[in-house]
Amino acid sequence: MNSRRRWTTALLLSLALAASACSGGNEGGQGTGDDGGGSGDGKGGKVTLSSWTLFSGGDGDNMQAMIDAFNSEHPDIKVENTVLEWGEYYTKLITAVGNGNGPDIGISHTSRLPDLINQGVVSSMDDAAEAAGIDWSTFNPNILGATVVDGKHYAVPIDTHPFVMYYNKKLLKEAGLLGEDGKPVFDNTADGFVQLLTALKEKLPKNAMPLALPSANDDVFRLWWALYHQLGGNDVISDDLKSAALDSGKAVQAMQYVQDLFHKHKVIRLNDPDFVKSFQSGTAAIIMTGVWTTGVWESTKGLEFGAMPIPKIFDKEATWGDSHTVILPVTKKEDPEKRKAAAIFADYLAQKGALWAKAGHIPAKPAIFDSAEFKALPYRSDYVSVASTVAFNKPSEKNWQIRDLAMFKFLNEVWANKMSPADAAVKIQAEIDKVLKQ
Repeated sequence: MNSRRRWTTALLLSLALAASACSGGNEGGQGTGDDGGGSGDGKGGKVTLSSWTLFSGGDGDNMQAMIDAFNSEHPDIKVENTVLEWGEYYTKLITAVGNGNGPDIGISHTSRLPDLINQGVVSSMDDAAEAAGIDWSTFNPNILGATVVDGKHYAVPIDTHPFVMYYNKKLLKEAGLLGEDGKPVFDNTADGFVQLLTALKEKLPKNAMPLALPSANDDVFRLWWALYHQLGGNDVISDDLKSAALDSGKAVQAMQYVQDLFHKHKVIRLNDPDFVKSFQSGTAAIIMTGVWTTGVWESTKGLEFGAMPIPKIFDKEATWGDSHTVILPVTKKEDPEKRKAAAIFADYLAQKGALWAKAGHIPAKPAIFDSAEFKALPYRSDYVSVASTVAFNKPSEKNWQIRDLAMFKFLNEVWANKMSPADAAVKIQAEIDKVLKQ
């Protein structure tokens, strides 16, 4: 690790410790590192693994169910799970690993992996995966590829959770825009989608909107990201991860399309205080957001909805997405038996994708799509194809800074009609270069 990285790590660890102290609570789940539980010694002893996860609600319940099932089916391995708050998880993980007290197993979003690798928090799992007999060919290559850095596997992906489209069947049917197949009737092109939204605008009740989308930050950025890649846009960072590589022409075209939805066609309500509730309450015909809302819609009484990939508005299928993965944090002493057991557990979670899909996630192993358990879940099969069309970021540790400091900052100005797409593209390019040189 070079001096800059050591300085960055030290700073983050200091901040993390301060944040932890301010929380005032006992973490209650401090990892055992190499000291926790029995280590596999080749003599039949049980291997005890400490696991940290960041899941709550339905995700948390499903993860615990999978852990309980694993422990029941593997009498020689015991996984002890600790749930941390999502907002504190990565800070505490970095801190604990830096102090030599990290868990044997962790969770990472694919988008967070590059930073964890750079910080020295997560180690390659190739040796452990080989010992555990993991067959990498059983994973969707697009999802798996996003977890491979410099030719090494750093995680076992268990899903992708992409940006998709949901629609209110009742509203579309009343507008005469729902086909006999239960899907929206429109020409799957840039103009065709606008025509669908414009027709809805004319035919919907006055209190209803055609498309629910926020006017800033995440989900509207995800739509832009999807359209930019549908046009064939490159990642915004060069292959060597050292400079900006925004395809300005395609970026501007995608920006202009989204800006027009707000201001020219007026098919999205500006400054919607809660776009999710707008769809949930039946006052929006269409919403674009992440698959994690599938369970929300299912639990909403009286909401008749459908799900599908976002339309292929431009040249090819593409969307935004991220993934949950299982990682092996660096420990003071890497025990091969514990790492093998952890890899067995990680692959087991991926194999249980049908249970994990209850929250809406797309399993990382395509074979699961054909299982009776998965097919029994409605809606998921309507968007599983998106697993192969997610446009993941390149593995840069600066991706999150670029998103917040360059993309959100200037794209929000475009959506507010305060900046032209052309001007925003110039500023985004310059800001990306600035972030990468820091």
